[in-house]
Amino acid sequence: MKFYAYNFIKQIPALRFLIPVFVGILVQYHFSVDIKFLVCLAATASILFATFSFLSLAKRNAVGWVKGLLINLFLIAIGGGLSFAKNIANRPAWVGNYINKETPVIATLQENISAKEKSYKALATFNAVYNNGIWQNVEGDLLLYFRKDSSMPNVHYGSQIMLTKNVASIVNAGNPGGFNYARYCSFQDIHYQAFLSDNDFTILPTIQTNWFTNALINIRTNVLEILKKNIKSQNELSIAEALLIGYRNELDRDLVRAYSNTGVVHIIAISGLHLGMIYGLLIFLFKPFSRYKISKILKPITIIFILWMFSFIAGMAPSILRSAIMFTCIVIADSLGKRSNIYNGLAISALIILIINPFSLWDVGFQLSYSAVLSIVVFSPYVKKWFYFKNKLLKGFWELNAITLSAQILTLPIVLYHFHQFPNLFLFANIFAVPFSGLILYAELLLLIFSFWASAASLIGKGIEWGITVLNKFILNIDALPFAVWESIQISILQAIILFASIIGFSYWLIEKKSKVMLIGLLFLMCFIGLRSIDFMNRNQQEKIIIYNVPKHTAIDLVDGRKLFFIGDSILQEDGFLRNFHIKPSRILHRITESDSILNITYKNNFIITKNKSFAIVDSPVFYAGEKIKVDAVIITKNPRVYIDKLYQTFDCNQYIFDGSNSMWKINKWKQTCDSLHLQYHICSLQGAFEINL
Repeated sequence: MKFYAYNFIKQIPALRFLIPVFVGILVQYHFSVDIKFLVCLAATASILFATFSFLSLAKRNAVGWVKGLLINLFLIAIGGGLSFAKNIANRPAWVGNYINKETPVIATLQENISAKEKSYKALATFNAVYNNGIWQNVEGDLLLYFRKDSSMPNVHYGSQIMLTKNVASIVNAGNPGGFNYARYCSFQDIHYQAFLSDNDFTILPTIQTNWFTNALINIRTNVLEILKKNIKSQNELSIAEALLIGYRNELDRDLVRAYSNTGVVHIIAISGLHLGMIYGLLIFLFKPFSRYKISKILKPITIIFILWMFSFIAGMAPSILRSAIMFTCIVIADSLGKRSNIYNGLAISALIILIINPFSLWDVGFQLSYSAVLSIVVFSPYVKKWFYFKNKLLKGFWELNAITLSAQILTLPIVLYHFHQFPNLFLFANIFAVPFSGLILYAELLLLIFSFWASAASLIGKGIEWGITVLNKFILNIDALPFAVWESIQISILQAIILFASIIGFSYWLIEKKSKVMLIGLLFLMCFIGLRSIDFMNRNQQEKIIIYNVPKHTAIDLVDGRKLFFIGDSILQEDGFLRNFHIKPSRILHRITESDSILNITYKNNFIITKNKSFAIVDSPVFYAGEKIKVDAVIITKNPRVYIDKLYQTFDCNQYIFDGSNSMWKINKWKQTCDSLHLQYHICSLQGAFEINL
């Protein structure tokens, strides 16, 4: 096994660079290693490596492992340095070093504004901050939200605006198990956002653009205009936009959830699948010209140019960047008459992506993309052999399904960890959805080619609209089945790693027939089951109150074991975005389900009473009279007209909790009173959800 592993790694030289760079990125992110130490480490490793070459051949052979260690230490330092350099907060010119709430700033829009449900949104870049009487040049991005109830702002890519207020840091909702939106934005150099009305900004006469970005935006805009002109139905149009260029701003949330639940969301998330379809089409188109010598030059140049242009227009997500690099290696190797190593190509593309942006390591698309391709490459040759068909149509049908099955093997732990669900009918859904979406993609490309011919474009557009309607109905019907998806799966990152190890162990056993490896896989599986069992037992004993941070809404879970009793707005009990985004992740994390009653916690007349503690919920003006009521905390919700000093006279309590349903101007007044009375307080809208263990 050791010999096999050694030969395998030896055939993938890029992997020797990728692993230590990967380690360096992780170490720097989690431990914030000082850049001076990383420079010293790289310099020391380089000097010792140079010194190593002066040793005699016998000594070098005796301590050959030292050479490898020094190279790895150097690459670890490089990985840490890349992570440090990419983190904009480490730069002297970062806007966070100069800005505060009332600081005037100048920013440039990096894209055209797009319509959201309640606002217009655009990404912008900080140019300067007015600090101590001068305009200080700064770096960093921010998200701009223009109020929709006012007139549509006359801004576009390159417009420069001056903001006078309302620039605030991006913060998480802070609910248990929730998506870390602040970290997601920070990995893209975005740390601030601004919600603007007409009086909060001034449009400057200056324009700041980049010709290449401007060209890409114009191409995307023209493509979207062609699609909108020829596809009338909104749902079908949004799928067409996502399928062709990855434009997802207009996608219906329920439709996206259906695609996710059925395991075909990769169709509307631009990935290697789309690039592979375009690559296959280009190879087919060039086939008749293969006998011409000029084709040997034009073919690789044209294919690489089109693939990269499509990748840029589609937004250069890690999945499509990986595919672009991979297909570039394949095209170059093919034109030179050499066979490319798929594993080495994967490692090279991953290394390039991490050099460009080390934080891609945390991107779910990056993780799924590489695990899926690796899984297909490793397992599909064996899965294809499960069945043999003489008929070419049946053989092709099975091979397509074998690829789909293979892709699930290594992506399983990632899907369970990030999405907490598994699409049980993914195979059935992909059988139809993948090839049919390919036909739709080719039809969309045909629409672009014939867009100048109005009648032909209209006919093709109707065909595309009909095709997407059929696809959507198919997906929605599968999603409607009661067993379509296995939901509420919770595994920790440690459990995901152990599950990976178990899958690799069993896979190696099945492929190489090594019984010892089967025992290793079985051991990891037992560890996985054991950790899950311990977590289930711990959850059975939990008793707590969770006060969620849901903007403008009240949401409180009383948790007793694996049951909960909900106190709050009825809309949060409906299967919609508010519940699924703010509350559902916490319930999956705590493994709890809603119940009409729970044993150890009582809720009556706005009081929560347990064996040892009691809490008051204040959601309306309180009549202040009589003896003080002793409670452990007062939860203020629904923005009531109350005063903390009066509540202090009513309740014998030093802890106040203000949930997300309260307005900030009231919270600020309550906060001032709490400070003057030396009372503890928790502001959910700023500090996240509040958990009280009982």
